[in-house]
Amino acid sequence: MVHCVILDDYQGVATSYADWSVLDGVTVASVRDHVDDEDVLAEILDGAAVVVVMRERTPLTRSLIGRLPDLRLVVTTGRRNASIDLDACRDYEVTVCGTGSSAAAPAELTWALVLGLARHLVAESELLASPESPWQSTVGSDLAGATLGLVGLGRIGARVARVARAFEMDVIAWSPHLTEERAAAEGARLVGKSELFAESDFVSLHLVLADSTRGIVAAPELAAMRPTAYLVNTARAGLVDTNALLDALRSGWIAGAGLDVYDVEPLPGDHPLLELTNLLAVPHLGYVTEANYRTFFTEAVEDITAWRAGSPVRSLTDLS
Repeated sequence: MVHCVILDDYQGVATSYADWSVLDGVTVASVRDHVDDEDVLAEILDGAAVVVVMRERTPLTRSLIGRLPDLRLVVTTGRRNASIDLDACRDYEVTVCGTGSSAAAPAELTWALVLGLARHLVAESELLASPESPWQSTVGSDLAGATLGLVGLGRIGARVARVARAFEMDVIAWSPHLTEERAAAEGARLVGKSELFAESDFVSLHLVLADSTRGIVAAPELAAMRPTAYLVNTARAGLVDTNALLDALRSGWIAGAGLDVYDVEPLPGDHPLLELTNLLAVPHLGYVTEANYRTFFTEAVEDITAWRAGSPVRSLTDLS
């Protein structure tokens, strides 16, 4: 028998979004709770030949991989996973495979955050439930005629740009390698980085996290934003200097922020971000949709089947 463990199955639904029964001779167990302690994690994964990880929820470090002599296959949902030590996997002859991932899901959540911020939806909803509160208490921001600044115009950023045009917004964009032609093809105007932060009413981040992009939004960028502007991040927490963002929100440099990603996940209940009244925060829901989960786990089963047949698909490592 081959033992497979699915990590960080928060909702307990991983086995319901695919037919795992086709994996004859494979036992499948899912772990709903997030486990930070390496000793506990090594005990949970003891004897597992296959580990399925959800995005970047749990790092697979060299230290951990070295403690799992039976491990032969890691499947990550999505096309990349920076929290897996691929070099260590190669050294220990562990194959790593990925799955498809929808750009629609995080793009849709981006707009949920933009609209929630612009129309103060959480505050108004909470006030509506209180009989002592005024019937209306805030004045919303208009999207029509406003400027959306996109930091990154790849698969997800391009989808966000298309919706912005439907809202009759002016779309400007910047990323380290973006060209005028690429921006124009998505109905956006290429500008410099400083210009984007200074001119935008809403700034939305859609870059891949790498050494070159880590902390790309720091105090100077936030200080350049208008006091009426909002920052939205559904990409990666490491793109933003969290301490600088805390300062910006506390001091009123910017009107507010919408966040789906955090330096530490799950976010501790005493984290200073949660004390802010001008923050709309959700627990990393960008990719959490039925269609995306169906893709993740159906293709995870395909990855395991192909690996057992000796012909891995969607491989992120080359062990040849």
